[in-house]
Amino acid sequence: MNTDKWTNKIDTVTNDFKKAFGQLTYEQLNWKPNEQTWSIGQNIDHLIVINGTYYPVIKIVKERTYKLPFMGKIDFMVNFLGKTVLNAVQPDRKKKMKTFPIWEPTQSNVTSDILTRFDLHQAELKHMIAGCSDLLDKGTIISSPANKNIVYKLEMAFDIITTHELRHFEQAKEILAVLPK
Repeated sequence: MNTDKWTNKIDTVTNDFKKAFGQLTYEQLNWKPNEQTWSIGQNIDHLIVINGTYYPVIKIVKERTYKLPFMGKIDFMVNFLGKTVLNAVQPDRKKKMKTFPIWEPTQSNVTSDILTRFDLHQAELKHMIAGCSDLLDKGTIISSPANKNIVYKLEMAFDIITTHELRHFEQAKEILAVLPK
């Protein structure tokens, strides 16, 4: 399967992040309007954290040591759960959601090199996705790194990852709009 649709989306969102937030100072990257809202830097850190949790899953699938949970054997559940998660991460942000604890961003200030780290992370993510063509061709099913009973096709995982990045770009832009000048 051709992975260009995901790698192109990753390139676009990476460039959008750098263009929108690349000139911000350390203070601006870490500014929050209140304690319940993530800073721009925390949004970026969250993407690095969450995307990175997929790497070990992909690794064990490639090593053929992955044990598919029972839910992964029920096609209806695989499709239903995948669509449910994808709908939950849409960029429109009509519905607020709380992330799983393993995906929380740093609670301290992010370093000023967060966009450089994000850029490197995105290159690694594209490389990982490009190396999964054979798994995609087989219709490989994985479980969410946050909960082994949430299962979906690997193809859906990449849709979720790239859509989720757009969601957090929109969230970060909302912070930028209220950032004190």
